[in-house]
Amino acid sequence: MTTPKETLAFNLKRLRTSIGISQEELADRAGLHRTYISSVERGKRNVGLENIFLIADALGATPEELLKPAPGIGR
Repeated sequence: MTTPKETLAFNLKRLRTSIGISQEELADRAGLHRTYISSVERGKRNVGLENIFLIADALGATPEELLKPAPGIGR
């Protein structure tokens, strides 16, 4: 079973790489630090609601897209 942190990590990296931006670029767009984005992508950080919205907006995505379990990774 996949945890919510793992789901967020998977979706974040998938969306970020699909639009061809680095962790640093995403961090700049979201107003967050690159190491924060890195730790979220590794599933090592609990992410607050406000930051989920900031990250989603920076990706041109919705918070739901970040949190929706992806087919084949559990749940």
